[in-house]
Amino acid sequence: MGEIREPLRELTECGLPQALEVMGERWSFMILRASFNGLHHFEEFLSELGIARNILSNRLAKLVENGILRRDPCPDDRRKIEYRLTDKGFDLLPVMVALRQWGQKYGAEVVENPVLVDERDRLPIGPTSILSHDGRILGPLDLALVERANLGKRADGSQASEGEPLERGDVIDIESLRRANSAA
Repeated sequence: MGEIREPLRELTECGLPQALEVMGERWSFMILRASFNGLHHFEEFLSELGIARNILSNRLAKLVENGILRRDPCPDDRRKIEYRLTDKGFDLLPVMVALRQWGQKYGAEVVENPVLVDERDRLPIGPTSILSHDGRILGPLDLALVERANLGKRADGSQASEGEPLERGDVIDIESLRRANSAA
């Protein structure tokens, strides 16, 4: 991935070890998946996931402590607690979709039902991809690590400028991008 490497022994210089510290075990992901599916109550998580009460309690506390979920009193019974996704929790949705797709591709033969679809067209979503700042699909050979001071400085010395950032709902012609990337 380029001329420099990440300091692999240094755990504070990269977001991955920090993310794994919060989410790096099965039950945290299963609770998150259940939250994306509309579960909010301790007893719902307990019965739907088949998780031990003490493990669920510990994982929920950790997800709340790390700002993935928040604890809210139930509107209809203030003695009960609801666990709601925060913005930080919702930002994990692409990670969850990517892991789901990877598991479907390389796991045991799984016939997905229900199917994750685009709400507008009700057709299956496309594969999760790494996109450049201007929407080009990137593969492993397109990635590099650079010092922050060298952001935008191309290998030939010229300076790149940022394109228009992508917004939610922007349409990208993925096939044209793939053809352009493979021709380059």
